[in-house]
Amino acid sequence: METTTPGDGLRRFVTAPLRVQTYKRFLYLLLAFPLGMLYFVGFTVGSSTGVSLLVTLVGVPILLATLAATTAAAGLEAKLSRVLLDRETPVPPLLSLPSEWDTVDSYVASVRQFVAEPTTWTSVAVVLVKFVFGQIAFFVLTAGGVTVVALLSAPLLYDDPEFSYRAGSYVVTSLPEALALAGLGLVGLLVVCNVWNALATAGGVVTDALLSVGRERETT
Repeated sequence: METTTPGDGLRRFVTAPLRVQTYKRFLYLLLAFPLGMLYFVGFTVGSSTGVSLLVTLVGVPILLATLAATTAAAGLEAKLSRVLLDRETPVPPLLSLPSEWDTVDSYVASVRQFVAEPTTWTSVAVVLVKFVFGQIAFFVLTAGGVTVVALLSAPLLYDDPEFSYRAGSYVVTSLPEALALAGLGLVGLLVVCNVWNALATAGGVVTDALLSVGRERETT
């Protein structure tokens, strides 16, 4: 078993801005907000339309198509988790209909198999969780990134005659003050990079847990 020491943790904390893994996780968080919005809008529009049209039976294929698209979205999340987070997240089985016209029973069997898959339904949870996760990721990226950039840029902006550089209510007017803020920005960069890593890892853990439902049954 590989053991870690406090020194290993400190080294990982300090070297976070230098690791490629950090920027892969940054990309994962950057994609979370637009993908989460896209998934949520698609799912809510499709499911609400399907439910409202159930009385005409047109709603059934709409709901099925929405479920199939949701599972495909969860499959994309699994692939992002593999590529950007280096996790072995399983891809949920998609709806597979016969490629050529066959008996009605074969279509019904395919739909039943798809609906019976546990990950078909946990994929819905993946999509909904991604929407919330995307909001959190957007806030963390924006707040952390803007704060760090503002602090690091203090030596370049503090003496600009057209710009009054402030740290809260305090106006920065000297180079030592600006350098002190830049030093604080370097510390903030370390903190922010590690927070990004932790948040992205948490997102991958949740996705992996939801899409691993039933996997134990298949491997036993």
